[in-house]
Amino acid sequence: MDLGPHAGFILASYGLCLLTVLGLVAWVKIDRANQDRALKELADQGISRARPQHERG
Repeated sequence: MDLGPHAGFILASYGLCLLTVLGLVAWVKIDRANQDRALKELADQGISRARPQHERG
């Protein structure tokens, strides 16, 4: 495949996009783990995610 005289720019752009997407995926996975840990800590303290009975509709 011939990318012409702009091959370096094209490949660099694809590489940068790939790194950006991988960085975002890593960020989401790390954030998910942090949120799960925080929810577990709250659950261990007796705090639940459910609304109290009198607030349910």
